[in-house]
Amino acid sequence: MNTVKPLDEVPRPLRRAPLGRDLAVNLLRWCVVLARPSRAPIPPLPKSAIAGIAIMLGAVVAAMFLLDVPVVAWAHHLPRGVVDAFEQITKAGLSGWYLIPSGVIVLWLAALASPTLPRFTWGVLAALAARCGFFFLAIAVPGLVTTFLKHVLGRARPYVEPAGHPFTFIGLSLDSNYASLPSGHGTTAASLAVAVGALFPRTRWIMWLYALTIMFSRIVLTSHHVSDVLAGALVGTLFAALVRRWFAARRLVFSPHDFAPYPGPSLRQIGAALRRIFSS
Repeated sequence: MNTVKPLDEVPRPLRRAPLGRDLAVNLLRWCVVLARPSRAPIPPLPKSAIAGIAIMLGAVVAAMFLLDVPVVAWAHHLPRGVVDAFEQITKAGLSGWYLIPSGVIVLWLAALASPTLPRFTWGVLAALAARCGFFFLAIAVPGLVTTFLKHVLGRARPYVEPAGHPFTFIGLSLDSNYASLPSGHGTTAASLAVAVGALFPRTRWIMWLYALTIMFSRIVLTSHHVSDVLAGALVGTLFAALVRRWFAARRLVFSPHDFAPYPGPSLRQIGAALRRIFSS
């Protein structure tokens, strides 16, 4: 049976406050909890993970020399119907589809978390906020890293030059035509797969299939080289995993021992908490 980890260790306010103040106070308290020093030792990165990062970096470099140009040429000869289909699929890689709803839910929970609520109801809201906060940050942090790298590297997209030359870098550019490496969609797709898979381990293979489809769409549309997508997948996977480790070290959402998710509130518990809130 699912149980709620009490408050996810979030302290409860003592006095009632107006709605706007509840929102601000709760957000501040949750940020303080998230920023506090580590409360538990966590295992170091395994050698297999370090080796995987090195292999992915090698694959990015190898793809620049071996795959980028021929794959762009292949994509240019795909049937129009295939390209049209992937133009729709690729929209699923926009980070706003995931950041906006999860961010709004966190704000909504912060506004609902009145200090007058019963402890159980408060615990349900805090547990949901911690999980939505993890989901938000697991996508937002890799996205910020990718945005920074894109504009520092300034790599030309495949459609900028007719030959799709893979070694055109201008550096420190804000021009979207020179923001190819890493792929933003690839980063979002990989971080989404890691985030959802971390919260719901049984969905991992489905989420990675979903992510790979989005990544492939960027190649089909010649918006990115193969190496761009591989780099985006690396950034998304690595930094989403680091966000999970950060939460686990503070005993939030995940166990610090094996990074398994703590049992969260069931749908029945969530429904009961919401009924309690809106009936009061």
